[in-house]
Amino acid sequence: MIKEDLQKQIEFIKEIDKIKYIRRRTKLFNSDRNENDAEHSWHLALMAMVLSEYADEKIDLCKVIKMVLIHDIVEIDAGDTFIYDENKNHENTAEELKSAKRIFGILPEKQAAEFIELWTEFEDGISNEAKFARSMDRLEPLLQNTSNNGGTWKEFGVKYETVYEKKKAIRNGSKELWEFAENLLSDSVKKGILTK
Repeated sequence: MIKEDLQKQIEFIKEIDKIKYIRRRTKLFNSDRNENDAEHSWHLALMAMVLSEYADEKIDLCKVIKMVLIHDIVEIDAGDTFIYDENKNHENTAEELKSAKRIFGILPEKQAAEFIELWTEFEDGISNEAKFARSMDRLEPLLQNTSNNGGTWKEFGVKYETVYEKKKAIRNGSKELWEFAENLLSDSVKKGILTK
């Protein structure tokens, strides 16, 4: 007979497969194909591993990786809100919290509580780990859009000031990566792929 906890964990694993179908607006590097949430989360985990030396504060890298791997699972129910959407707030945490409780609630109670706590910590963006994880989350699409000749910025007419405002969260986790990002934004304006 299968243990009850194992059954719940397998059900969770099946449920989160749906994240592979959540399409983001941002396209893959040098591509016209939209990224999905699973690809995004995997990429952030590797970025965190590679770039962790640039964190301003001491971080628990394993915790950062957990955060970036689970932070968008809530979009299975809540959907992906485009960061530059002018009609819907990107920080729709009430809707996402409901999703987090349902999806993570599939797990055994102790694991569910841990995942909800990690997800909430990421959303709050206060701990050193959350700040760095959120830096990765903002840096990746910046790199993608610069590789795609403006990508979603051009497609949706997003201006420099708006991009700058959204991307400055990078500086909360890494001043060095923020300096790099600022330079990319300036270069993007010079190249005409981002307009003021």
